[in-house]
Amino acid sequence: MISVDQYRATITELLGTAPAVSLPLADCAGLVLAEDVPAGVSLPPFDNSAMDGYAVRAVDVASASQDRPVELPVAEDIPAGRTDVPVLLPGTAHRIMTGAPLPPGADSVVMVEHTDGGTERVLIRHASTPGTHLRRTGEDVKQGAVALHRGTVLGPAQLGLASAVGLDRLSVHRPLRVLVVSTGSELVVPPAPLRHGQIYESNSVMLAAAIRALGCEVEVVRSVVDDVPTFRATIEPKLASADLVVTSGGVSAGAYEVVKDALTGLGVTFAKVAIQPGGPQGNGRWHGVPVVSLPGNPVSVLVSFEVFLRPALLAALGHADVDRRRVRARLTEGLKSPSGRKQFRRGYYWHHEGEVTGEVGPRGGPGSHLLAAFTQANCLIVLPEEVTEAPEGTEVDVLLF
Repeated sequence: MISVDQYRATITELLGTAPAVSLPLADCAGLVLAEDVPAGVSLPPFDNSAMDGYAVRAVDVASASQDRPVELPVAEDIPAGRTDVPVLLPGTAHRIMTGAPLPPGADSVVMVEHTDGGTERVLIRHASTPGTHLRRTGEDVKQGAVALHRGTVLGPAQLGLASAVGLDRLSVHRPLRVLVVSTGSELVVPPAPLRHGQIYESNSVMLAAAIRALGCEVEVVRSVVDDVPTFRATIEPKLASADLVVTSGGVSAGAYEVVKDALTGLGVTFAKVAIQPGGPQGNGRWHGVPVVSLPGNPVSVLVSFEVFLRPALLAALGHADVDRRRVRARLTEGLKSPSGRKQFRRGYYWHHEGEVTGEVGPRGGPGSHLLAAFTQANCLIVLPEEVTEAPEGTEVDVLLF
C-alpha cells in the first residue's frame, strides 16, 4: 500500500499551482497574491495632521499654558483635500483638519481641545514640541518598497492597502474550477422518495461545501449511475471547463466500480493507501484534466478530503500554510487501530486553562458510514501506522478543524 505522506505528495503534485490572473480588487477577497506589490506612492504621501487643531511653529507656543495662553492670528483654513497649501508665517497659526497636508513652515499641530477653537484668532493653552501630532511622509510605507508580498492571503486590510498605494487590480492565483461528481445507482437526490435499497446522496453536498470554502468554483453532478458509458457521456463534455474533477464512489475492488472501470487505462490509476478510513483511492489525468477519485462512504470522503485534497487545493491556490493546526492531547478513552495503516478518528478536543496538554475523546466508532459522529467532532485523532493500541492517557497528535 502507498503511505499517506507519499499519496498526499502525489495529489499535491498532480494539482500543481493555479495560474496567475489580474483581477479587480473587488474580486480578490480571499485569494492569494501571485507576485510582490510595490508601493506606487508613500503612505502617507505627504506630511499631514494627525488631529483636528492648529498648525504652528513650536517655538511660537513654547510658553503656552492653561493659565497663560498664547494668542495667534489664524491665517488660513486647511481642510483635508486642499492642494494649494500656503506657507505658515512666524507668529501665525493655520486651522487644520485631520489628514490635511502640513503647511510649509509648521512643525507641529496643537489639538483643538487645547485651544478655544477660534477661527480668526486662537488662544493656545498647551505648549507643543516639533513633530507633535504629525504623520510623516512614508512612515507607514515608502514609495517603491514592497507593500504586499507574494503569497499573501488578501483580506480586507490587504485589499485596503493595495488601493491606498494606487492599485485597482492585483495578480492573484485564479480560483480553481472543480467538477464534483458523486456516483452510485443506489443514490437518490432529496427530496425524492426512497425505495428499499436506496440512500440519499450526501457526498457531493459535503465536497462542494468544503471546496467552495477554500475559494474554488464548484459545479456538481449528483448520483451518476453505475454504468460506464453513462458516466463517460455525462462527464466528458464538462472536462473542457474544469481544472479538476473530484469523484466519490466507484473506486474499490468489487463489481460495479464505475469510476475505476471507466477511467482505468485512460490516465487515471487506482491503488490502496495505508489509511483508515479511505483506503481505495484514484488519481491521474483524463483528457489532460486532473482527476482525484475518493471512496464512497461519507466519512471516508471527508477524511480523504482533509488529509489529501484540502492541502493540495490550498497549495494550488498559492497558500503557504496548508495544514490544519496540530496539537498533542491525552486520550480520554483507549483506541485500537489496524496495523500498517494511519488511522484518523473523529474526536472532540478541549484544553483546560493552565495545563500544557489538552484532552481528546473519540466521537463515534471507526466505521466509515458514521456521518452523524462527524458533526460532533472538532478534530481528527491521528494514530500512526505502527500503533495498534493506544490506551487511555496516551498522548496523540490531533488535527484541529
